[in-house]
Amino acid sequence: MQSPSKVSDASGSKPTDTSVCQGWAELEERLLHSIVALLGSFIDIVSFAGTCHSWRAAFSSYPSKSVFRTLLPPLLVRPNVRVKAPCIPCSSNSRRKLRSCKVIDLANQYTPLRCQIPQETLQKMLFAGSSHGQLICCRRGYCLVVDVFTGAEVSPPRLPFSESHTEIYFCGTLTAPITSPNSHLLISTQSSLFDWPFGGDSWSELKLPVNRIDQVVEFNGQLIAMIDCRLYTLQLAPKLRLKKIKTLWWDDSKECPYLRPWLVVCDDMLLIVDHYMTLSFGAPVNYRPYRLDMSTRPAKWVEVKKLENWALFIGGDARSPPFSFKNPERWGGRSNCLYYAHYSQPWSLHGLGDDADAVWDPTTDDDLVFKRNWYGQLQAFWVYPSMFYSDGDGQ
Repeated sequence: MQSPSKVSDASGSKPTDTSVCQGWAELEERLLHSIVALLGSFIDIVSFAGTCHSWRAAFSSYPSKSVFRTLLPPLLVRPNVRVKAPCIPCSSNSRRKLRSCKVIDLANQYTPLRCQIPQETLQKMLFAGSSHGQLICCRRGYCLVVDVFTGAEVSPPRLPFSESHTEIYFCGTLTAPITSPNSHLLISTQSSLFDWPFGGDSWSELKLPVNRIDQVVEFNGQLIAMIDCRLYTLQLAPKLRLKKIKTLWWDDSKECPYLRPWLVVCDDMLLIVDHYMTLSFGAPVNYRPYRLDMSTRPAKWVEVKKLENWALFIGGDARSPPFSFKNPERWGGRSNCLYYAHYSQPWSLHGLGDDADAVWDPTTDDDLVFKRNWYGQLQAFWVYPSMFYSDGDGQ
């Protein structure tokens, strides 16, 4: 894409030669990085990265790509809705048959977008989780890590499966982007946790003391695992190890007051969230978050009356990761709210705590299910592209 060899100023004076740049493709990386910093939407980023090879390389080497996760809301992928629209950020080079899934950008809802996921992955593999822009799928001990948007695949060694293992994967997550030298893939079955360091030859296995691991999050530099609503720190080296975090529930409860809660890191808080069914004429459910206060021993869950300028995003599958986002009003969203992705309706908006009735839209489908579960078919989920998880590493 070549620029004109001569340019005129706004006053209409005589064109002058320009030797600053012989073409847009030859712009200096430093200048291109200054342009990247001004990009304000996913479509802008896609357009920039797709302009030419040098511009794509400039975006890849941009040292602060993760900042876009604080400026833009996560994308909503709807695997059950097929569309013809531009791909984001690019099409897969795979020769496999691809399924085009609708993608919704909350900041630009009327801009049609899609991603392409290998059809075979959706039909023959079981969903185990989503992490760092990657889908994690398993079947009969074989795992596949698939980039949600580019379709790039990684095939780890087969899990050391035995006949005693059930064909259910309750949790699959990455500890870091797959391009990071210390990235690990974690898979939890009913009775074991498996750990594979990317590039390694084999898995490590930890027999679980109680039950399956429902979720793993990173908080304050530590991996936190949740088993039966109880928290454990997870150590990867020199060997897999779980250590229980002693906690107290609110209202002096002996057991977790929630039925199927989930964890989300929100700023400097680790939150546990679930819903209560209500009998009012307003919102049918009421979500209330509690934060973990680790200044006491044992640690205690404390109610958060209001999340102020934060919003939460969750999907219906218990294995899809939740997200938090600050100042959603910048793109037309609402603070102290929860965006719940559904299979049929794209999402429902819930006010947290005392804002539940005020935010609830009474025209919302009455048949929507709000309890997270483990589904056989891939459900709608929130995601950030993998390109937003690597800072200046040349991905």
